[in-house]
Amino acid sequence: MSGKVVTRFAPSPTGFLHIGGARTALFNWLYAKANEGQFLLRIEDTDRARSTEEAIHAVLDGLRWLELEWDGEPVMQHAGAERHAEVAKQLLAEGKAYRCYATSEELEAMREKARAEGRPPVYDGRWRDRDPSEAPEGVPYAVRFKSPISGETLVDDQVQGPVIFQNKDLDDLIILRSDGSPTYNLSVVVDDHDMGITHIIRGDDHLTNAARQSQIYKAMGWDVPVFAHVPLIHGPDGAKMSKRHGALGVDAYRAMGYLPAAMRNYLVRLGWSHGDDEIISTEQMIFWFGFDALGKSPARFDFVKLENLNGHYIRSASDEELIVALRALLPHLPREKVYAAGLSEDDWRKLKLAMPGLKERAKTLIELLDNAAFLFARRPLELEEKAAKLLKPEARERLASLHERLAGLDEWTAEAIEAAVRAHAEHINVKLGDLAQPLRAALTGRTVSSGIFDVLVVLGREEALARIKDQALKG
Repeated sequence: MSGKVVTRFAPSPTGFLHIGGARTALFNWLYAKANEGQFLLRIEDTDRARSTEEAIHAVLDGLRWLELEWDGEPVMQHAGAERHAEVAKQLLAEGKAYRCYATSEELEAMREKARAEGRPPVYDGRWRDRDPSEAPEGVPYAVRFKSPISGETLVDDQVQGPVIFQNKDLDDLIILRSDGSPTYNLSVVVDDHDMGITHIIRGDDHLTNAARQSQIYKAMGWDVPVFAHVPLIHGPDGAKMSKRHGALGVDAYRAMGYLPAAMRNYLVRLGWSHGDDEIISTEQMIFWFGFDALGKSPARFDFVKLENLNGHYIRSASDEELIVALRALLPHLPREKVYAAGLSEDDWRKLKLAMPGLKERAKTLIELLDNAAFLFARRPLELEEKAAKLLKPEARERLASLHERLAGLDEWTAEAIEAAVRAHAEHINVKLGDLAQPLRAALTGRTVSSGIFDVLVVLGREEALARIKDQALKG
């Protein structure tokens, strides 16, 4: 095996890039980066009926959103079918594989008998040592790998430790179907060898495959890659992550308003740790990542932790970075969102001005946009029920007199506005809150917002005064 580390991510394009796949990609990407190696991408599209261009696009799009760029062009597995079949034929010629003429009815009867006797429903090897002259004429056959009958196969796993499989429990798997198409375990081995893959990090549901694949590597005289099988991600209830636990696809997390850096940070902590560190930058991940800190126990997905982490990344991001993220997010939002149809450049300008106050209170980009919705609202504002209750006749009268004072300001700055509002509260002998709360309701239609003086500045003199007037003249 060469000294250069080469990892890969090899998803099947039968749907979106799910969260477990995203973590697998991240771990492989990090290990390659940590060792100045290469991270390759292979699309395992041999199931032609279920593999779609749309699904391939979804996988690539999800990886790009997570900023997990791969080296070189993606390899399409089906394109190597001829090469895979060649290897099967080589194994056949070397006596390391054989033709199997068992019919589907025979195979089903074989499984039924094994089940009735309490044995694993494995192939019984009936064509393994038969003379080729016994082959029925003109009958299609599958090619089976001649797995060792006795002894053990060791998978020296970097996460699970040494895992021993009894060879008698690993039957002779089909490597070439009767229609001549290669099977998964063969294709994976050939591709990984041809791509120069040195390290394979994947879910522990592939552990048995690792044993079977190791046997094929050895039969071909090829180096076996280093394996690291990580436990699958579980839901908050401890059961394997499934649709009932909520969003599964990376595209759904993007549409829910999570930042790629926050997702990487959260995903890396699902099965890998660095002491008690929770906030880990991508640079730190690359510097620290290794097999030694990968856990053997399944990690639990926790939406509350993800939200809190995302809130940290939103607060830490620059206003410009958030604007870029929000612009990228809008096309992925449901059409019913008030801002999904797009924002004007003036709206974006207001949003950037309001960002310092908005980002302190948001845990997702959606929450940030929802909190900013008052900026884009058209007059007259629709008031939330609680906000409407604040605008009693007395409060409207106060707003009318405040409107007059604010209209006379020479400069429209937070400092000048605050001084004017405080002076007016004192003038009409009310607490600042008794004036500021109905003012917030009039300006935003809500009872909660960024600092009220900042809101006035961001809306601008004309819009702010018009909104105050709208409510002052009601009733």
